[in-house]
Amino acid sequence: MYENLLAAYTQVRDELLAERDGSHWTGELSISALSTATAVSALSIYQARAERVGLIDSDAALRIQQLRFDGMQWLAERQNADGGWGDTSRSDSNIATTMLVRAALQLNGAPASPQNLLESADQYITLNGGVDGVRKRYGKDKTFAVPILANCAIAGMVPWRQVSPLPFELACLPPSVYRFLRLPVVSYAIPALVAIGLARFRNAPPWNPIRRLLRRWTASRSLAVLEKMQPASGGFLEATPLTSFVVMSLASAGEVEHPVVRKGAEFLCDSVRPCGGWPIDTDLATWVTTLSINALAAGDADVESLDCLDWLLSCQQQDVHPYTESPSGGWAWTNLSGGVPDADDTAGALLALSSIGRQHATKTKTIHSKSVHAAEAGVDWLLNLQNADGGWPTFCRGWGLLPFDRSGSDLTAHALRALHTWLVNFDQIHHDSALNRELRAADTLDAIEHGFEFLQKQQQSDGSWIPLWFGNQDHIHQWNPVYGTSRVLLAYRDLRRFDRAEVRRGVEWLVTAQSKDGSWGSTEETALAVEALLAEPGESADASVQNALNKGLQRLVWLIQHDEHREASPIGFYFANLWYYECLYPLIFTTSALGQALRKFNSQHQRPRPHLYAPTQGKQLAAASNA
Repeated sequence: MYENLLAAYTQVRDELLAERDGSHWTGELSISALSTATAVSALSIYQARAERVGLIDSDAALRIQQLRFDGMQWLAERQNADGGWGDTSRSDSNIATTMLVRAALQLNGAPASPQNLLESADQYITLNGGVDGVRKRYGKDKTFAVPILANCAIAGMVPWRQVSPLPFELACLPPSVYRFLRLPVVSYAIPALVAIGLARFRNAPPWNPIRRLLRRWTASRSLAVLEKMQPASGGFLEATPLTSFVVMSLASAGEVEHPVVRKGAEFLCDSVRPCGGWPIDTDLATWVTTLSINALAAGDADVESLDCLDWLLSCQQQDVHPYTESPSGGWAWTNLSGGVPDADDTAGALLALSSIGRQHATKTKTIHSKSVHAAEAGVDWLLNLQNADGGWPTFCRGWGLLPFDRSGSDLTAHALRALHTWLVNFDQIHHDSALNRELRAADTLDAIEHGFEFLQKQQQSDGSWIPLWFGNQDHIHQWNPVYGTSRVLLAYRDLRRFDRAEVRRGVEWLVTAQSKDGSWGSTEETALAVEALLAEPGESADASVQNALNKGLQRLVWLIQHDEHREASPIGFYFANLWYYECLYPLIFTTSALGQALRKFNSQHQRPRPHLYAPTQGKQLAAASNA
């Protein structure tokens, strides 16, 4: 078993290292039918209105026309057998994506093949409730329901009066008061609130003349706020759907000449993939880089020699962010200008800095001073984000209870691990700094305890935990308890609380959730569950846990031996129930699990650890190994 485990780990680790692009990993997000549909709709409206006022020349018009054609062809080739479309090519059909594709077909014309494209799409929409189906899918959360219906109204599929009006004038208020207003959209959807709210107002103004006058008076001010929030890339959150909704809404509202529209259209033109489709976001470079560093460190690979430190430090936010007014010190999911600092990525970056710092400290008895300063700011940023319920939200403290604004179990567990690792680091090297004093302060220790109290309350009756940013399309509620439970158990592991009763229930749930073939569903979920079960102390693990762990490891090794381990699954959850898969996730999670397994095996059997190296040029590893 050991030889197979070592061979499998070596292969998957080397594959992960080979994906490194210089000083970091970029990864590859799946192309999304939803993103592609919204992009071609936005470009269609933009081109029609821009040509009408002479805003674009013939070359630009031809380029946009080609992008629209390629996008529609990509969509036509990926219609599911039931007539609908899913968020990715590996996703089940859903009413939201299908309605958006249908709107794109309405605006751009259906490709010649297949011949029954429109008929089968319309049949799927009818069977799944149409407009009512969209509203049912999202409930009280209007973050995505209103943009979908606005897109359909722009395409002439539904009347504008069926699109709920959004209070775009509230963008003129300071963001600090948003959480008291209980808006029906999540905190990071303010650009859509402004653009779609203005489009709804221009296309279906309210009957009340006083309200019409007030909204007309605040329109220019709201647009000024929107312009301030737009990043240099032109893409809000680097997200194709959100940027597309802004572009098409403002263009349909008569604002095609506004700089926000022009920059947004340029972003869409520049972010298309060669195949003609669009991903939901440009990339998750910071996120997959920190995950990769921590996964490699789990197996004692030399992460310090990867030369990722300076790049990672450069990604830290140095100023108050114009989007959320978040203070400096946090990290976003990408190094690009559209990223916004959030809890999960800040925690991941702090853990990665710790992984690099520990190896450096082993050699030099100290940690890079620049890492210390970055950690000080990052820890402070995380502490200030904690909600009153003890958990950590994604972007903004205390905004509300809508999806991705409330506290999350996965975010909280990640934040607790990040805070703890820096407490341990500085305690070990006797570093006398502001960070050390702050971490030892009573309020910080209370914050950690409060975080665990939140996790206890969030545990489900069956023993599992539900994450905020990951899902499983086959689950009855589309939750992913394997991801959530595994991530929470790692927090209990790191802070040496694995003897708690809630941990026992979580471990028991993982054991019972395992399939007969030894997996927990996808490669990603299997690797996550294996790593969580590895946290169980060897001397106390009962037979059922050890059996589940062995079967899980055997499954991972089998997948690698049969070259089936790189098949990414749509487990990622973006805003408003939007699915994605990331090609690096299987490699990252499997590397981490097998690395941990090797360390535990070697420790229990007093075997020397194998020499684990890191190449200086990641993309050249495969060629060098073959040579």
